[in-house]
Amino acid sequence: MIWRWFALGLSIILVLSSAVGTVLSKHQSRKLFVELQALETGRDDLEIEWGRLQLEQGTRATHGRVERLARERLHMHSPTPATTVIVRP
Repeated sequence: MIWRWFALGLSIILVLSSAVGTVLSKHQSRKLFVELQALETGRDDLEIEWGRLQLEQGTRATHGRVERLARERLHMHSPTPATTVIVRP
């Protein structure tokens, strides 16, 4: 008779601990899913910024812009035919 009560009590304890384990596992899963979504949002934001930076780099590196900045800031100019020297091997 005592073994029945012991088995019943042990079964109840095992079922309750299994239920608590399931709840904790589900909670951890949801927490990790929320973290994953936040990281994916951050990744998407970084990809958008990367695209903007690539576009900006392409705009800043155009030949016309580089030439204009060389003339304005560095006071450079194209050589005239009189100042051009051709060196032949």
